This record gives sequence, C-alpha cells and structure tokens, in this order.
Amino acid sequence: MFEMQKPFCPECNEGGIDRRGFIGAGVSSVLAAGALGSVPATLRAQQPPAQPAQQRQAKPAEALIQELFTSMTDEQKQGVVFPFNDRRRRGMFNAAMTRTIGTTFNQAQQELCQRILRAIASSDEGYAKLTRNGTFDGSRTFNNCGVNIFGNPTNNQQFAWVFTGHHLTVRCDGNSEPNAAFGGPMYYGHSPDGYSNRNCFFYQTRSVLSVFDALNENQRRQAIVVGDPGEMAPSIKFRRAGQPLPGVAGRDLTADQKRLVETVMRDVLSPYRREDADEVMQIVRENGGMDRIHLAFYRDAGANDASRWHFWRLEGPGFVWNYRVLPHVHTYVNIAKIRQA
Repeated sequence: MFEMQKPFCPECNEGGIDRRGFIGAGVSSVLAAGALGSVPATLRAQQPPAQPAQQRQAKPAEALIQELFTSMTDEQKQGVVFPFNDRRRRGMFNAAMTRTIGTTFNQAQQELCQRILRAIASSDEGYAKLTRNGTFDGSRTFNNCGVNIFGNPTNNQQFAWVFTGHHLTVRCDGNSEPNAAFGGPMYYGHSPDGYSNRNCFFYQTRSVLSVFDALNENQRRQAIVVGDPGEMAPSIKFRRAGQPLPGVAGRDLTADQKRLVETVMRDVLSPYRREDADEVMQIVRENGGMDRIHLAFYRDAGANDASRWHFWRLEGPGFVWNYRVLPHVHTYVNIAKIRQA
C-alpha cells in the first residue's frame, strides 16, 4: 500500500477555490517543510537552466545515484536519506519532500542530481516534459525541487531515489520493487490547462481525444462517465478483482481503435526511459493485456464550461493513469503486477 500526502497546489486554491476538497489548504508537516512559500528569495530568483548539466560520461541513473550517495556527508544524509521502509518513499508530493536541492547539496552534487533526472528521461525532449521546459512549474528552478534517497544504493541493497517539486514526483529504484513500475506511484502536471498548446502535456490530451473521436455511438455511451474519478490516493487504488471498471474496454474496440489506444500508451510513456516504459508494458501484459485496459472520459456534473472532458482515465488490473485536464493538468499514476484471481 502506498501513502500519499495531500499536496498543496497554489493554482487549485486561487481566489479561495477548492476543487471539491480534493486539494485542501491543510498541508502536512512533511510538505510544509518544502512548501513554495518557505523557499528563500535568493533561490526563487535563480533562473532555471535551459538544459540539464552536461554529462561527462553517460551512466545509468542507478550508477549516478550511488555516486551521489557516496559523496554525501553524514550531515547531508541526516536531512534527506531515510530507511527503505519509510512510508514517504511511496508518497507523492507537490514540493520538495524535505529539503531543497539548493539548500542541501554542493554544486557538484547538484549537477549529479540533474544528471540523474536526465538519465531517467527518454531523451532531451522527455527531460523537457518532466521539467516543464526547464521551468519546474511553481518550483521555478531545479534547486527549489527536492531529492531524497530511501535505503542504500550501494552493494546491491534496496534503495529508491525520489525527485519532488511542484506538480512532479518521479523516482528510480533500480528495480528494488520488481513488480512496481517506476518503483511506485508517480505524479506529474503543468499549470496551463490541458487543452492549451502551452501545456507540456497537451500532446497527451490531443492523443486521447483522437480515440474518442474514433468511437462509435455505442462505444461512446460506454466511455462517458458522469462526475469525476477524484484525485490522489483513493483515485489510484486498484479495484478488487471482479469489480467493474468504468469506460470502454480495449477488447470492445476495433483493430484501428486499439492502435489509437496503443498510441496513447506510447505518448503517456514517452517522457520516461525505455526500460521503465518496457516494464510498464510487460506488467500490462502479465496483468491480462491491453484488452483489459478501459478508457473513460469524465465531465464534472453541473460544469458550465465548453470543454468536453475534465478527466480522462486509463484503468485496468494493476493499472491506473488518472489524468485531470481542467483547470490544469494533474496526473496520478500507479502500475504494479497483481495476483490473478
């Protein structure tokens, strides 16, 4: 079971707006330590780098994490290194989990952290998506984000490297949990609304809308769900075996429509390195395949805007990709191999 702190999102509470209590004003002490308002002005004023630090030598993320860990002093470790079984390891956060990179690491270590983040991205384009074109959204700079290590990445021990910032929680665990994609749940988003081409993830919105446009009338009736699926921990819990899944199932699509859904899968996985994307697809196959993945479109009840959907959602056994489009993008992901009934 994963834990998720209730992340404070400034855009969700502008003007006192509370999106039905999904993102509340109450913030846990864990997140408060890294809240955006507590970041020193000198760090907020820094300009983010346009590109990740130059990699002197291409290394997998796991090797770079070990290099970072062995370079840290005991004082540094005290603030950002925790036991592998600490429940925060599987949390999702909307700011630095504990301490910011800029207040924890020296310049060489900051560069290592950047190289690790780049190493878990698929390419420079994937890195641009994860960093929101180098802006890190409300975090504003790389150094206002956070890095935490759980466990010990040396000598083949269990570990997880967790990178947190505004609208972002990504991780690398060297397959310490072999049946959990990405080493645990992830979170990503961007401040522009999901229908805007200013949003880094607009291509995902466009991709999934192409599937809806290709559905026939009967399939659309199955795919449309009134209300919304919610956000955060409850929204990405796996349903019990036998529970009905909302939306239209892959097995009920034509061959052409299935190819469109596969395009959606490729698009949502495109920012991440190939081995992580391959692991996701392997887990999907072991959990029953794409035929068991459902695609649902949600519009908030009583909504008075012109946009068709506020959420879309891919869901199947051991798989949830919960994408909120409005008022801006919040996406929660949970993928793991499950026991078949």
